[in-house]
Amino acid sequence: MTTESIASIPLPAVGTYRIDPQRSTVAYSGRHMFGLGVVHATFGITSGDLRIDDPPTTSMVTVSIDANSFASGNAKRDKDVRSSGLLDTATYPCITFTADTLQWTGQHWLLPGTAAAHGVPVPVQLVIERVTTEHGSIRVQAHAKHLDRYAFGVKGAKGMVGRHLDLSFDIYADRA
Repeated sequence: MTTESIASIPLPAVGTYRIDPQRSTVAYSGRHMFGLGVVHATFGITSGDLRIDDPPTTSMVTVSIDANSFASGNAKRDKDVRSSGLLDTATYPCITFTADTLQWTGQHWLLPGTAAAHGVPVPVQLVIERVTTEHGSIRVQAHAKHLDRYAFGVKGAKGMVGRHLDLSFDIYADRA
């Protein structure tokens, strides 16, 4: 394994990388039942690119997520989440994340960008947890905590579905 370090998080070599949808996922966790329980689920990624620049602060990311791929292991819940009362995947089949800058905070690399779900773009910051590179491929693990679903216009099932959620990205990409 080879890594190129800038600050304390290794970044891949300069270039464009295409996300591998077969290996990449977005994990979801959020409260339900008036905050009494936690739901864990995943979304599939349909496409995306990462462009690593020199300097890294001008790097770019685009990720497209299949909203209809929400899977929690409970068929009724999954159907309810995909329905018009929540994600409304028939009308809004795609969730996107885009960023056109990378920021070093002194402790973390941040990807400040925009997530668009339910037709509403919202500013979101992803914290990069880990980056590994091997033979021209990269793996990026990042998270966004305490996102407000109301900001995206997803307001159905109040009380039954928690207002805030966390997303964890596990992205595999190959040099384009």
